[in-house]
Amino acid sequence: MCGIVGYTGTGKAGSIIIDGLKKLEYRGYDSAGLALQNEGKVVIIKTAGTVAALEKIYRGNCLTAKTGIGHTRWATHGRPTEVNAHPHGGCSDDLAVVHNGIIENYKLLRSWLIEEKDHQFRSETDSEVLAHLIEEYYDGDLLAALRRAIDEVKGSYALAAISAREPGRIVCVRRDSPLVIGLGKSENLVASDIPALLNRTRRVMVLEDGEFASITAEKVEIYDAGGKPVEREILEVNWDLEAAEKGGFAHFMLKEIMEQPVAVRETLRQRIDLPSGKVDLSELAMDTGEISRLKKIHIVACGTAYHAGLLGREIIENIAGIPVDVEVASEFRYRRPLLAEDHLVIVISQSGETADTLAALRLARLRKVKVLAVTNVVGSTIAREADQVLFTWAGPEIAVASTKAYLTQLVALYLLALYLGQVRKDVDPALALDLVKGLLELPAQLEKLLADEKLEKLRAYSNHLACWDNAFFIGRSLDYPVAREGALKLKEISYIHAEAYAAGELKHGPLALIDEGVPVIALVTQKVVLEKSLSNIQEVKTRGGAVFIITRDDFGDLIRQEEAVFTLPPVGDLLAPILSVVPTQLMAYYTALARGSSVDQPRNLAKSVTVE
Repeated sequence: MCGIVGYTGTGKAGSIIIDGLKKLEYRGYDSAGLALQNEGKVVIIKTAGTVAALEKIYRGNCLTAKTGIGHTRWATHGRPTEVNAHPHGGCSDDLAVVHNGIIENYKLLRSWLIEEKDHQFRSETDSEVLAHLIEEYYDGDLLAALRRAIDEVKGSYALAAISAREPGRIVCVRRDSPLVIGLGKSENLVASDIPALLNRTRRVMVLEDGEFASITAEKVEIYDAGGKPVEREILEVNWDLEAAEKGGFAHFMLKEIMEQPVAVRETLRQRIDLPSGKVDLSELAMDTGEISRLKKIHIVACGTAYHAGLLGREIIENIAGIPVDVEVASEFRYRRPLLAEDHLVIVISQSGETADTLAALRLARLRKVKVLAVTNVVGSTIAREADQVLFTWAGPEIAVASTKAYLTQLVALYLLALYLGQVRKDVDPALALDLVKGLLELPAQLEKLLADEKLEKLRAYSNHLACWDNAFFIGRSLDYPVAREGALKLKEISYIHAEAYAAGELKHGPLALIDEGVPVIALVTQKVVLEKSLSNIQEVKTRGGAVFIITRDDFGDLIRQEEAVFTLPPVGDLLAPILSVVPTQLMAYYTALARGSSVDQPRNLAKSVTVE
C-alpha cells in the first residue's frame, strides 16, 4: 500500500503535492518523492524516510513547476532507500512514473528490456519496469504508450505518469489499487485516496478497475480498457479531513478490520498454484535438503504475534509433521534454549523492529541456527538480519491493536506449513488441495462475514460486556489460541480484565469465578471437540454465566437454541481460526466504544515495542 498524488494547474505543483502526500502517510511512510515538469525537463526529487524529509530536500525548488506527481511508499520490492523510492524514470530521464501495487511478471519484463532493448535499471523495484516499458513504447502520445505498457503487465496497479514532452498532462490507470480524480478551478488532481484532495477540492470522480485517464488543468478524460470514452458521475465529498484519512470509518482499527479481505488477498498473491494444489514459496530460496533434514522449529514472538505463533505450531505440526516450540521472545533470550543446526527459528513481528524478538533472532544466529522472519515491513531490522523473510504484505497498520497484521501472519504461517509439508512429502495431496482451495476462498468469506447482518448481535453483547470489569474467553484445540488473542484485544482497548482458558480447564479453578451475568465468550469451531465444548458451555451457563458463542454455520442444529450466537461462513476445522478471530476483534472494538475508551491509541501502549 502506497500513496500517490498528482497535480496539474496554475499553482505551485511541488508544494501542493507534498501537502497531499502528508495526508496519505497512513498508506506508507518509509520513503517519498516527487517528479515535476520544470523548464522542459522532468526533475525527480526523492529520499528514504518520511514526507517531512522530502519537504526539507525540496525547499521550494522548481517553483515555476505547474505539473507533477508524488509518492509516499510502503516498500514491497526493494528496501526503503533513496534509489528505490518513487518516482522512477526511464533511461532518458524525460518521464516519471509512480506506482502502487505489485507487478507479478516484472522479472520477465525486466530481463527483456535489459537483454533485448538495452535499458539500464537503477533500482531493485518492480515498479521501475513500468517507466522503461512506457519509454520503450512512447511515440508522441503518453496515454497510448501507457496503454501498450499495461498490455504487457500482470498484477495490481494504480499508476500515474508524466513526460517532459507533454507539458501539463498526467496520465493514469488502475487495477485493484484505488485512484481518485479531484476537480478544481483551472486545476485537477489525482490521488490514491480522498484526503490528499480535500485542501484543493471536494468534487471527485473515482476511477474503476481497468480504466485510464488523461488529466490536464482544464480537462479530464476517462477511457475504459478498450479505449472507449467513459462518462463518470461527479461526487461531492462532505467528510472532514480526519474522517477522510480513515476512509470514512470512525477509527483506524475499524478501517483495518474491514481491510482484512484485501490484506489476506495480498498475502496469498503469487504464492498458490491452484492447478497443482501447491504453495509456491520459491521467494525463500530454502534448500530442499535442508527442509527435509529439519528436526524442530522454534517460533519466537511477542504479544499478538505470539498468539499467531501458537496457532502456527498447531498448523505446522498438523500439516508438515515437524515438532514446534513456541516461546515469548522476552523469555527465550534469557534462558538457554536447546538449539541445533537442524532446527529452524521462526520470528514473527509486524514492525520488524520488536526489541525482544530481534534479540532472539540474534541469539539464534549466534548459535548457527537459520532464522526465518515473518514480518510486514520491508527493510526493517528483522527483515535485514534474518536468513529468509516471508513478508505478509498487510500494508501499514496504524491502530495500536493489531488486526489485519495478525490475520496475515496466520495466513503466512498456513502457507509455510503447506510448503514445508509438500517439500518433505508429509502432507496428503488431497488435504493440501482442500486447504489451498480454502485459502483462496478466504477473502470472499471475510467479506461476507464483515458485511453480515449478524454483526448487530456482536454490538448487543458488547454493550453487556462493557458493563463488566472481568470477562473470560474459552476454547479447545485450535480455538484456544484464538481465545487468547480475543482476550488480549479486549484488554488492550477496553481495559477490561479478560482471561482465556482452555475450556477443559474450567473445572481446575476458573469455574469458581463464574457468577450471574459474567461474560464468557466461547469459541466452538472444531468438530473433533464439539460435544466437549458444548458441555463446557453448559457448565458455565448452569452457574449463571452470560455466554456468547462464536461457531460455524454447519454446527447450527446443535446450537440453534442459543440466542447469543455468531456463526461463520462454511469453513473446515483447520481454516476456521482465520475467520473466528474477526468477531472477537469487532467485539473488542464495540466494547471499547461503549466504554468510551481510546480505540486507536490505548493508554500505556505503543504500536512497536522497540525497547525492552
